[in-house]
Amino acid sequence: MAVSDLSTGMQVVTRIAAILRVVGSAGGDGVTTTALARSAAIPRATAHRMLTALADQGLIDRAPSTGLWFLGPEVYLLGSVATSRYDAAPVADDILRALAGDTGESAFLSARRADESVCVSAVEGSFPLRSHVLYPSKRFPLGVASAGLVMLAHLSDAEGQDYLDRTDLAAAWGSAHSRAAIESRIQQTRISGYSVNPGLVVEGSWGIGAAVFNALGQPQWALSLTGVQARFAGERTELLGETLLRAAHELTQRLKRKP
Repeated sequence: MAVSDLSTGMQVVTRIAAILRVVGSAGGDGVTTTALARSAAIPRATAHRMLTALADQGLIDRAPSTGLWFLGPEVYLLGSVATSRYDAAPVADDILRALAGDTGESAFLSARRADESVCVSAVEGSFPLRSHVLYPSKRFPLGVASAGLVMLAHLSDAEGQDYLDRTDLAAAWGSAHSRAAIESRIQQTRISGYSVNPGLVVEGSWGIGAAVFNALGQPQWALSLTGVQARFAGERTELLGETLLRAAHELTQRLKRKP
């Protein structure tokens, strides 16, 4: 195979992965061809051809009445096969409910997928004022929001530095996510064990995260609590952090015992 053919093939795979991620992030709302092409940085005509081809394979589905694209039935079938290996949500369900019930805040489970954290499960808290920054299927780069930050902080030094060397979070997320700022928060997270997002994604919306580890000791998931600033700042920060750490330890132990 010629180098040019290999490069073209890799580009196609990369674009397919980007399309599936964008459609998946849209959840039940679906996404238009134009919006998908913009988010995936693919020419609209190319995006439409690829979406049509993926629909023929059952990986993408289109609503005839609206023209919106959704994940297709084949993705569901593939996902069900992978569930036993990667899905921590069923194991974490009662832990999330206990966190939400005990604290009154909304509790979340996120999974690490390459350079991103992806929210996979959520339980709303009882406190009437809530943050709506995080929800199932929402993705953030590692280092952004509490789940992404705590995962990044618990990577090995080499892996974490490699990520920061090739990632410019400040370009998309502002000066609060400069490399120096991220490294400072990583250091603080390693000291306390949990991460704090003091309204850096949306003003007034705070989050606290704790890492959950796989059998190899890698930060594969994170538990987090989110809410309004008044409920998270001050002495309650440490209380919520310690609560999360206990819950994360329990989930880590469960996942190690999972067959």
